Amino acid sequence: MSVEEKQSAKNARSYDVVVIGGGAAGLSGALMLGRARRSVLVVDAGRPRNAPAAASHNYLTRDGVSPGELLAEGRAEVQRYGGEVVADEVVAAEAVGEGLFRVTLGSGASVEARRLLLASGMVDELPDVPGLAERWGRDVLHCPYCHGYEVRDQAIGVLSTGPVAMRQALLWRQWSEDVRLFLHTGPEPSDEEYEQLTARGIAVVDGEVTGLEVAGRAEGGDDRISGVELAGGAVVPCRALVIAPRFDVRAKVVESLGLEVAEMVVGDGAVLGSYVAARPGGATSVPGVWAAGNAADPMATVSAAAAMGVRAAGEINFDLVEEETRRAVRERRAA
Repeated sequence: MSVEEKQSAKNARSYDVVVIGGGAAGLSGALMLGRARRSVLVVDAGRPRNAPAAASHNYLTRDGVSPGELLAEGRAEVQRYGGEVVADEVVAAEAVGEGLFRVTLGSGASVEARRLLLASGMVDELPDVPGLAERWGRDVLHCPYCHGYEVRDQAIGVLSTGPVAMRQALLWRQWSEDVRLFLHTGPEPSDEEYEQLTARGIAVVDGEVTGLEVAGRAEGGDDRISGVELAGGAVVPCRALVIAPRFDVRAKVVESLGLEVAEMVVGDGAVLGSYVAARPGGATSVPGVWAAGNAADPMATVSAAAAMGVRAAGEINFDLVEEETRRAVRERRAA
């Protein structure tokens, strides 16, 4: 370590816990840690996964609240208990001693922490269809529990890019009788699967999807998908399109810490993405580092992510209590 690096480390602010990510999981964890009288810093890169969505759902007493409003109120609550929130990005973190981490921010500053809570979420890699990314979170959807009720009884298309599409088609049929499975680049259903689709009244559309037809005025905010365009030029009426993105954990800090990453596998072995391997309470393969929210569970909804942050915070606080007790015992014996 150079002289400059040593001086920087000496001047770095120190916290009990640095929370990496300011979404529902990170803020919930920070709130609980603040109430436990811990010094907490939340580093928020400002890229929440659900930002394109108009509302968050299935969060008891807050159903329908916008993601931005929910996070703004969460930041205020954390600060009410002495927690700090900074708009920045963690670009690296490393252990610099027993029970101590150095966290480097995108601004060039660095801080120290006794424990880390990784709640930086995931990145959605969307299928390469023109116009699809611009509709993501509005009428291009993934989670039926998040958005199914809002498109109930409408024409819903399911874009097949892999084996999970069959499961999606059957699941979304719960919200509408008008569901179509667009085979696109996905596999041909088996005879048994065709029978299931037919029994549930789900139409199968051959051909590759080349774009989306949109009706309404974007300026007024009332533009909506009206159809799905096929390679042959045909347009199939549709009001919402369901896709299966690939989910990948945000990588910079994961790599620098050497955290174990697992693959998200469904059905017959299809890989949908990656996440940080963690035990039920959030403890990871690196001592002193916990993970919560979509970083540890790609399928966690807002309320589930918040619960994961709370549970991890409880474990982190008790881990610190045990460390402080061991130190107190050593000091008493040495006195």
